[in-house]
Amino acid sequence: MEEKKLDIKSIIGFVLIFGILLFMMWQNTPTPEELAEQEKQEQLKAAEEAKNNEKEATTDTKVTTSEDFSNLNVGDSLKYEMLKNKLGAFVFAATLPSATDAQTSVKTNVFDLKFSNKGGFLSEVILKKFVDYDSVPIALIQDGNEQFNISFPTTDNRILNTNDQYFQPSVTKNGDNTVVSMKLKVSESQFLEYRYELKPDDYMIDFSIRSEGLNNVINSSQNIDLDWALKTYRHDQSITYENRYTRLTYMYEGDKIDKLAQAGDDEEIIEDARWLSYRQHFFSSILVADQPFKKATIASKTLVEDEEVDTIYTKEFASKLPLTFTNGEANNNFKFYFGPTDSKVLKAYDYDLEESIPFGWGIFGWINKSLFIPLFSFLSSFLPYGIAIIVMTILIKLLMSFVQYKQFLSQAKMRVLKPELDAIREKHKDNKMKAQQETMALQNKAGASPLAGCLPGLIQLPVFYALFMFFPTAFALRQKSFLWADDLSSYDVIAELPFTIPFYGDHVSLFPILAAIAIFFYMKMTTGQQMASQPTQEGMPDMAKMMKYMIYFSPLLMLVFFNQYASGLSLYYFISNLISIGIMLVIKNYILDEDKIHAQIQENKKKPKKQNKFQKKMAEMMEQAEQQKQAQQKRKK
Repeated sequence: MEEKKLDIKSIIGFVLIFGILLFMMWQNTPTPEELAEQEKQEQLKAAEEAKNNEKEATTDTKVTTSEDFSNLNVGDSLKYEMLKNKLGAFVFAATLPSATDAQTSVKTNVFDLKFSNKGGFLSEVILKKFVDYDSVPIALIQDGNEQFNISFPTTDNRILNTNDQYFQPSVTKNGDNTVVSMKLKVSESQFLEYRYELKPDDYMIDFSIRSEGLNNVINSSQNIDLDWALKTYRHDQSITYENRYTRLTYMYEGDKIDKLAQAGDDEEIIEDARWLSYRQHFFSSILVADQPFKKATIASKTLVEDEEVDTIYTKEFASKLPLTFTNGEANNNFKFYFGPTDSKVLKAYDYDLEESIPFGWGIFGWINKSLFIPLFSFLSSFLPYGIAIIVMTILIKLLMSFVQYKQFLSQAKMRVLKPELDAIREKHKDNKMKAQQETMALQNKAGASPLAGCLPGLIQLPVFYALFMFFPTAFALRQKSFLWADDLSSYDVIAELPFTIPFYGDHVSLFPILAAIAIFFYMKMTTGQQMASQPTQEGMPDMAKMMKYMIYFSPLLMLVFFNQYASGLSLYYFISNLISIGIMLVIKNYILDEDKIHAQIQENKKKPKKQNKFQKKMAEMMEQAEQQKQAQQKRKK
């Protein structure tokens, strides 16, 4: 086809139209809306005039014709930037009828997605298999809560932002996979492309950014960064609870895991980042890089100003990530994960994404990943979730029952020795050092020590903390009901309050009340046993008073603090303390015999007892302290 060119008359016509438009603007001072409408009309006139003109232009510059423009698609913004100084913005825009904010919709078995022509990125991500606390489908991206932008410096010293440009969409098939291509075109052989490949049942999307033929347009000698920001929607019943577990987490330097601050605003510069997780409580948006980012700036901001007032967003995350250019062309491969923060799902990928879940550090995380998660997965595969919690609690308490036995045995021994220990303290009431020496000697001979009761208690702490981290992050509990609790991953409600109590909330949860009652009776029983086994000494009344306060303070803390927590966790504490009370009664009434313990202690006292290194060192230190004290007394005399 013969190429059509503009002649001198067309150019004069454009100049006159532009002059008339300027005069009208000056004369009538229209509103911005009126100005936009006038501009549109003039552009349409100019395009029609260019289309009907088939004569060659008498200019020293080759000018693209209206037919060339009509073949341009939504993504011709780069070409528009290069041409607008030659022809004027009106001509080019008028020939882009497809340059609108249209969206391309794609559905898979797990997603409802929309890709925006403007900016070329996802404008909507809906997870089809999940709903929020209000039965609304889970939206990770929707209504402009995200920003995805690349700022390109051009060779003529301008900046192009991709989120202001229009991309040409196309949807094809690659086997069972759906491929979405968004191209920002200069020509058919010159473009920037966002390429998405979606598998039918996969939450992971292959994503690449590449360019072709733009090395003379984009100035790749300067730093070119990808900005990815997201405001996280509220999905949970409790804003406080969800915000506590909504956090920017990242892996860097191979296998190190770190995170930004839980509350408030935070910003860091990190190196060799492998992936970034915009983790919400039970859903995550994760960017995985094929090649680690050499340096990245990440930030987090809390958006909840008043947790007692309904809010749309919980936090805002932002990252500035460097892109890689080879021979002036972009070629960057990533993966986007949009889906549940479920260890079972995340573990299926080879990127250690399950490490973004806060299972606890060190041994606590190991206990959760190696013991509690597999155990609960097994139990919940054939039991209702509430029953699975109860069965798991029973198994854990039975496994740890030997610890309770050791504690009660130690307390029983100390109770039997109490009269003798009190006699020693009375005998040496004016010489505390001597009293301490004889006390340690007696305990060593009898095979009884206060530390013997403390050490088993310390063994329980990793299990206690691991379970504290397990229940709030157990995705399997989400929206699973039990008895009066509608959702074991959120608080249960038996009464709504017409007002809000600070730190407590605007509702009454029953499971924390039951757990607090069980803790009260358990502490009352164990504290009584412990105080009865302690020898009478100076300061004991104050200690007894403090322990008495703890009996009431701990259940009150449980009542207030766990009113906003997962009902599954409160159910665990309730059952756990009931079982502990039962085990304690069985050990006390049917297993331990204080008469036999007393007889055994007397036998132990007759046998020579060899001191270990620690006991020997302590005895030597106390002996030296006693000698120094006697020397000081002699000098005073």
